[in-house]
Formats: sequence, structure tokens, C-alpha cells
Amino acid sequence: MEISEKLLCLFSAEVSDEGDSYTVEIPSREIETGSVAPGDTYRVALIAGSEGEQSTPSSSPASDQPQPPVETGEIRYVEIEDLGKQGDGIARVERGYVIIVPDSEVGERVKVEITEVKPNFAVGEIIE
Repeated sequence: MEISEKLLCLFSAEVSDEGDSYTVEIPSREIETGSVAPGDTYRVALIAGSEGEQSTPSSSPASDQPQPPVETGEIRYVEIEDLGKQGDGIARVERGYVIIVPDSEVGERVKVEITEVKPNFAVGEIIE
């Protein structure tokens, strides 16, 4: 499947039955990070979930700290801006959040799958 360069965000959500219509909830983190804005119009693509895939509750975390703008398993295009002390590529996304990308070089634009998420950084594996 080809992913457009215009992709703003990627998340999993359930479709809710609202009687005469159906609703897909956008996670609050997408609004908070500026990926999407209330009142704007967007194209929406739906991809079937894997069998046995479970949704995560959309409850707010107990902490007042902002949540990481990425999730494990999320696919992102990032640009490597710097190299870390151990030679891994460093990309920055929303709010300056760091994604560490092993086996990458400064200036590369790579497609990564997020494999680990921590409060201050994530690790992404190049998939293309």
C-alpha cells in the first residue's frame, strides 16, 4: 500500500453507531499536537484492523504531562536531523519529541515503524 506524503496522522479508532450516522473519534493528542484542527475538513481512509486486534480505551491519563505524539506500531515518515552519541539517527516530530532511528544518516527521509515509546523519546525501525 502506498502512503501519501500528505498524511497528517495515523491512529486506530472504533466506528461508533450514533443512530442516523457513524462517528470515528480522533484522539485528543492529534488535536493537541496540531496534526488536525476542529472544524477543518479532512479526507479519511479506513483500513481494516487485524483479527484479534484490540482497541485501547480513550480515557485520559492520570498525569498532566503531555503524552508522546506517537504510539507503538505507528508508521511515520521522518527526516533525520542529527546523530546521537552512539551514531543512531535522530528525528524530531511534534513538540520536539525525539525518534531515534538506528542505521540512518543525517538528511535522509525514511519511513519508520515505531517499535518502542518512552515519555521523552521513541525508537523507530526503518521499514522502507
